Amino acid sequence: MFKSLQALALLILLLICGLVAYAYSGLYDVSAMSPDGAVLRWLTGTVRRHSIHARLDAITVPVLTDPVMVEQGFDHYHEMCEGCHLAPGIEDSELRSGLNPQPPLLYKTVPHSSPAELFWTVKNGIKMTGMPAWGVTHDDAKIWAIVAFLEQLPKMTPEQYQAMAKNSSDVEMDHDTAPAKKPDKRRMPRERP
Repeated sequence: MFKSLQALALLILLLICGLVAYAYSGLYDVSAMSPDGAVLRWLTGTVRRHSIHARLDAITVPVLTDPVMVEQGFDHYHEMCEGCHLAPGIEDSELRSGLNPQPPLLYKTVPHSSPAELFWTVKNGIKMTGMPAWGVTHDDAKIWAIVAFLEQLPKMTPEQYQAMAKNSSDVEMDHDTAPAKKPDKRRMPRERP
């Protein structure tokens, strides 16, 4: 029994030493231009899913069907999320092209996520993916508005999405306060020399 414990301890020590040596070797390519292998994709995906699910119990989902809430969520999504997660009718972006791992296309993946999962992810972000923790700059009400919009996103056609974008084009998001009207530059007086 004692020899078995010694062998196990030695094996664990060798694994730790191997991991430390690998970390210092520079052999792992951290470039976003090189794709991750299948094992790493499985490992990070599994860790991510289970980590999020372990933290959902304290989240109470509000009613997410208020049209004003959905519109506010659209404004945030259009300004902050569209570049990475795209939208119906938007095929790619320069920002998204350089990200590894590729952000999920939310208009396709939202039906597979609960509102609580979406809220937690938007609020807390995901390490090493480029997904920021919007809870640092946005209160829960703004994050729930984003989730309310995300719940509608998979049902939208490209034309509906573009119509929402056109309707909100005169709104500039101030992420510390409520949406504010953009100044009409045509009516602003010019400074005289």
